[in-house]
Amino acid sequence: MKQYYYKKDLLEKIDEYFSKTISNLSSAKIVEHPTITGLAIHLGFESKEEFDLYESVGLFKKQLRIARLRMIAYYESRLLFPYAKGAIIALKSMGWQEPSATPKLKEASTSISIKLIETGPEPASSEKEVAI
Repeated sequence: MKQYYYKKDLLEKIDEYFSKTISNLSSAKIVEHPTITGLAIHLGFESKEEFDLYESVGLFKKQLRIARLRMIAYYESRLLFPYAKGAIIALKSMGWQEPSATPKLKEASTSISIKLIETGPEPASSEKEVAI
């Protein structure tokens, strides 16, 4: 498994990857969008599973989670473009969920609790006790 010993080295490689991919989008070069697998390869991992494992239990898991968030932010920004289907698919593969169009209402309780509070004089037990 690929191992980074210094946070600085890992952060430099992550920044290098995002600079390489996102800056190429505005140039005439071959377009390479940032991807989790592309980042894993750039960082020297042998598989996406190895990258995922390092992200969940590795020494610098926080930095890899932030890198994943950077990627999610990139794809979220792509949602503003007319053809956003690819960005939606990429986001869903990264665990992103679309907000529900109609909010789900919690089920109403079917029982009602009533508490009787007595105030004033003692209630009459029959009509004969009531004086008009």
